[in-house]
Amino acid sequence: MVGCVLALAPSTWTHAVADSRIRTVAEVPGRDVAVVFGAGLWQGRPTQYLAHRLDAAAELYRLGKVKVVLVTGDNSRPEYDEPDAMRTYLTERGVPDGVIVSDYAGFDTWDSCVRAKKIFGVDRAVLITQGFHIRRALALCGSAGIDAYGVGVTAPHDSTWYYGGAREMVAAGKAALDVVLKPDPQFLGAEEEGIEQALALANR
Repeated sequence: MVGCVLALAPSTWTHAVADSRIRTVAEVPGRDVAVVFGAGLWQGRPTQYLAHRLDAAAELYRLGKVKVVLVTGDNSRPEYDEPDAMRTYLTERGVPDGVIVSDYAGFDTWDSCVRAKKIFGVDRAVLITQGFHIRRALALCGSAGIDAYGVGVTAPHDSTWYYGGAREMVAAGKAALDVVLKPDPQFLGAEEEGIEQALALANR
């Protein structure tokens, strides 16, 4: 029984800190920046799951609820470039290239949150990901110092969805450790002005 309680504690924590900050696209408060987390590519294009996230970001931009979209994902090898694929998908759906900012070292959720805060200077944001991931994203970005609301987009209940839900039980444990230990991202580097420049363009 004790083991079960300990195993479920991290997931319970993410629900406790995040449930009140989850909204739909229509309900979410406006923020200057939306953060879209990577979710894989297939033959160089966003997977179905990532496409759903990007569709939500494009809709928030069209509604005027966000001004800039930060796409954060994996570009650890030349042939695999999540952020550029995400940028292409968004521009094809009417989001201007100049208001999209790329983080090429968002290798996991903690890295993406910390880099959004420390490298790109994001203080307030709307986070966009699947429903099974949004609580962990909100908990980690909140711990990184970002005042965030989250949009948990819908997804078909296929094998990937069930895998994602089960994976969150383990990932919540890692998230709790990240919050306690606060490790630096795999790549940190110098501050970048991409968000500031994109906001200046959006506000013209």
